[in-house]
Amino acid sequence: FLYTVSRDGALCVWQCDTELDGLKPMPPKEARQKKNVKDDDGFLEEHKGEEIHGKANPNEQERREKVKYTRVAKYFFNKEGDFNNLTSAAYHKKTHLLVTGFASGIFHLHELPDFNLIHSLSISDQRIASISINSTGDWIAFGCSGLGQLLVWEWQSESYVLKQQGHFNSMVSLAYSPDGQYIVTGGEDGKVKVWNTSSSFCFVTFTDHSSGVTAVTFTSNGYVILSASLDGTVRAFDLHRYRNFRTFTSPRPSQFSCLAVDSSGEIVSAGSQDSFEIFIWSMQSGRLLDVLSGHEGPISSLSFNPMKCVLASGSWDKTVKLWDMLDSWRTKETLMLNSDVLVVAFRPDGKELAVASLNGQITFWDHENAVQVGSIEGRHDLQMGRKELDKITAKQSAKGKSFTTLCYSADGQSILAGGLSKFVCIYNVKEQILMKKFEISCNFSLDAMEEYLDRRKMTEFGSMALIDEGTGDEDGVAIPLPGVKTGDMSSRHFKPEIRVTCLRFSPTGRSWAATTTEGLLIYSLDAGLIFDPFELDIDVTPSNIRKKLHQKEYTMAIVMALKLNEKKLIQEVIEAIPGNEVDVVCSSLPDLYVEKVLEFLASAFEISCHLEFYLIWAHKLLMLHGQKLKTRSQKLLPMIQFLQKSIQRHFEDVSKLYCSIRKTSVDEDDLESSDTLLGISGPGFLGYVTSNHCLLT
Repeated sequence: FLYTVSRDGALCVWQCDTELDGLKPMPPKEARQKKNVKDDDGFLEEHKGEEIHGKANPNEQERREKVKYTRVAKYFFNKEGDFNNLTSAAYHKKTHLLVTGFASGIFHLHELPDFNLIHSLSISDQRIASISINSTGDWIAFGCSGLGQLLVWEWQSESYVLKQQGHFNSMVSLAYSPDGQYIVTGGEDGKVKVWNTSSSFCFVTFTDHSSGVTAVTFTSNGYVILSASLDGTVRAFDLHRYRNFRTFTSPRPSQFSCLAVDSSGEIVSAGSQDSFEIFIWSMQSGRLLDVLSGHEGPISSLSFNPMKCVLASGSWDKTVKLWDMLDSWRTKETLMLNSDVLVVAFRPDGKELAVASLNGQITFWDHENAVQVGSIEGRHDLQMGRKELDKITAKQSAKGKSFTTLCYSADGQSILAGGLSKFVCIYNVKEQILMKKFEISCNFSLDAMEEYLDRRKMTEFGSMALIDEGTGDEDGVAIPLPGVKTGDMSSRHFKPEIRVTCLRFSPTGRSWAATTTEGLLIYSLDAGLIFDPFELDIDVTPSNIRKKLHQKEYTMAIVMALKLNEKKLIQEVIEAIPGNEVDVVCSSLPDLYVEKVLEFLASAFEISCHLEFYLIWAHKLLMLHGQKLKTRSQKLLPMIQFLQKSIQRHFEDVSKLYCSIRKTSVDEDDLESSDTLLGISGPGFLGYVTSNHCLLT
């Protein structure tokens, strides 16, 4: 059978008159051409003087070689016409299951060839754009492009396996949690979403805001999310109970454009774009502490110094003001710039301030002495694309563009910059040179992607982009003439413009994220493909390392493995060291290699099953070398946060496992056997995780 489905909601069943074993392969192209020439010559000799194209009566042999399909049935999904706009379909051959999706958000499951309706369900009020069935035919995946939904449906039990939904409109802001495990995003649809960086899934959505979210951030403890919105509120969300527990408002309704929270998590500040004021609240009481006035233009950006209680505010009045939170909220310093300030950012150690302005420059300031220490001319690095209706070239258009978001790397040596462009630039702060440009998209269906004028789209009447090509695709209406509007006057057809709205570097130093027109993008450091030895000499070979390991010279073996810097070899050496020797090896390790071992442990936690063994290593290293590591805390902070992220993830997993075992109310013997099967000791393991987590915190 052959099944065809049409957009108007009709299914046709066709039957072939030839069995599969009766089908013959098509002859090669050369053989077909020779046969046609011979037949035509013979035919023309018999009928000279006649001009005949084709053959009116083909012979029996040719008729027998052709395959013919006959329609045996025609079915309609709904004869009343409620479901006559079919948008997607999928068929599973083994189970004879046909799944169809409609523009109204309803899908049908039918069994073919009898067209028996198994069940019908509505998943949203938006059109179902795509459908896919897994190999066994048990799970069906639906995609709704209008809402950014992904749904996986288990049709036999009629239950959801997975439900994910992105932001309806563009994402505007993002922030990493202190341990780098979660990302929070805010969008123009007023939603605040929290994503897991390991699984890439959104696990909670807050919909309390009634207008677009302009800024989001985490507090230092990682359990409170703050968001500012154009609805005139700043809201605090609790990640323990998933609720909005505090709402901050201003005396007069204001649209908040930026947000910042200090390192202690006690002072919340938000800038207004209509009253030119900065509002300060207390997190504990929720009361308004002060209103900072002095700017003569909309507040564009706020940033707290990570080490001191100093707030930097940038404004369109071409100034950056530094406010001392401990000295009656007074202005500590005012930095004058040549153009409107768009974004300010402190270096992680708090000793430098980066400012991006409307003229395309990034300037670096020693804010303690109010001295500019460097600048980067980034206008030429933006490479702004040309829009379809632009009258000027992309090169000329880029002269008026600038960076709208800045972010320091975790070690403070580099800075990320992005704006209304498809490129994200990373600069070296000390040398003030461009290190690399990341192209975030190659999708030419977005606007501002072209670099040159496309003459093929230009006609004598103007650009083809003026014609709304999307009109009538779904309703079957022909494309109207330019200037003619039919149908719903409220409908809008637009082409999204490629842009980067926010950039953030992970506290672990191993990844950075960007909110773009295409969604949330995460770029991660891939160190597994690079051979990067450390203080290598001629005697450091895998055979010599294994020889030292066999001679029980464990410290020398691990130092040699770290010099060679091959991950699998380091894992082999560490896992070959007995548990009772870990204390001795950790105490005899040189200071230079302690950091290397901790960095390996942090990455090993993500994939290894020897959790308790690696926790013993981490515990011993931090207890024995903690004081020396503390003196280099600024440099080692990304690595320690990477280790904390790995431990915290396992801590949460084991806590859930422990709670689920407790809830089953099994007896002591069953509990001991389940622990044995898992290969861990429940109370001891939880104790190690808790002690390490407290130590790292």
